[in-house]
Amino acid sequence: MDKFKNKYRIPSARLQNWDYGSPGLYFITICTKDRKHYFGEIENDEMILNQLGLIVNSEWEKTPAIRPDMNLELEEFITMPNHFHGIIMIGENRFNSCRDAMHGVSTAATTTANKFGPQSKNLGSIMRGFKSSVTTASKKLNIEFGWQERFHDHIIRDQNELIRISNYIKTNPQNWKDDKFFN
Repeated sequence: MDKFKNKYRIPSARLQNWDYGSPGLYFITICTKDRKHYFGEIENDEMILNQLGLIVNSEWEKTPAIRPDMNLELEEFITMPNHFHGIIMIGENRFNSCRDAMHGVSTAATTTANKFGPQSKNLGSIMRGFKSSVTTASKKLNIEFGWQERFHDHIIRDQNELIRISNYIKTNPQNWKDDKFFN
């Protein structure tokens, strides 16, 4: 940072005192580069996936099997023309600090704060692996494709939030024209 005097440092969008390997439900959104429509189109309020869109779904569905040691479960998700929404649960496992996001309490004596540096066995590593697998598959098929840097996350804190966000994901195709990612 001394070289650039923090001029080019982009602050993290992550909650600074949260361990993203903690048990909990996480709502994530990942956009395509320049919000290009790589995954298909909306027709009659329904998402029609193209070949790459089918790959996105397939790679997401593989996520718990690829990381069985993290005790992951997939909740509602959808691939849209230029973005992906999903809810993923990180369960208690030997890597996390036993913090329960749904109840906002720690189930262990201490919790670990979000750390910068190499990330593994947490939400960032899951997203990095998912994005990488889709990109690799697209290259094998000679499909020009790119993700936007980073991803958006939201820690789901209670059952009402889970229901509201799940409904948002389910109805995303019907609300496409009003969606902030529509272009």
